[in-house]
Amino acid sequence: MKRLLILALGVALTAAACGTSASDSDVSPNPSAGATAGASATPQTSAAKTTPASPVYREVTIPAGTSLPLRLTTAVASDTSRVEDSISAELTNPVTIDGREVLPAGAKVTGVVATADGAGRVKGRAQVALLFTSVSGGGQRYDINTELFSRQASATKGEDATKIGIGAGAGAAIGAILGGKKGAAEGAAVGGGAGTGVVLATKGDEVRLASGADVTTRLTAPLTVRVRVTN
Repeated sequence: MKRLLILALGVALTAAACGTSASDSDVSPNPSAGATAGASATPQTSAAKTTPASPVYREVTIPAGTSLPLRLTTAVASDTSRVEDSISAELTNPVTIDGREVLPAGAKVTGVVATADGAGRVKGRAQVALLFTSVSGGGQRYDINTELFSRQASATKGEDATKIGIGAGAGAAIGAILGGKKGAAEGAAVGGGAGTGVVLATKGDEVRLASGADVTTRLTAPLTVRVRVTN
């Protein structure tokens, strides 16, 4: 009987110990699950820290009268260009307002040929005129109002007078040889007429602006541009 009681008590203690072990196993945390959660949270925090700030812009007004120094990237000529032909150029220096660059050097400027008159005979000197109508900067294109840039061929009156004088002198010399003073006077008239004929038959110089030529215009109205102020 005594043995039977001891055996029963041993079985009960064993069962109690097994129940406690199973309970502890059920409530213990899962180490691998915790590690996984921590690993997934870390990259999110890092990504939030490295996200760049959105760029910030502000509007700046370039006043009328501002000079725009340009370099042509298309050629223009009084005898080959036509009115409304497209032209292009680029800024040779940046435009700055209050020490801040608002249009960079190299910004593209476009426009049209406004006048293209070839050289005439005696009257009508050759000339070209250019009108710039847009500028691009900071990824934006802006319409602009500018002064005409024009260039005219140099006058040839001095050269014309020399040509006429040579004709008259040559005529007088020939007339003097042939008929004395009277012949000289008649020869001068004939020679002068011949010289004038040479001038009438000779066209003046053309105006040609090659690609790379420097030109300058000015804004005739204010221009408002968007300028990036932060990254």
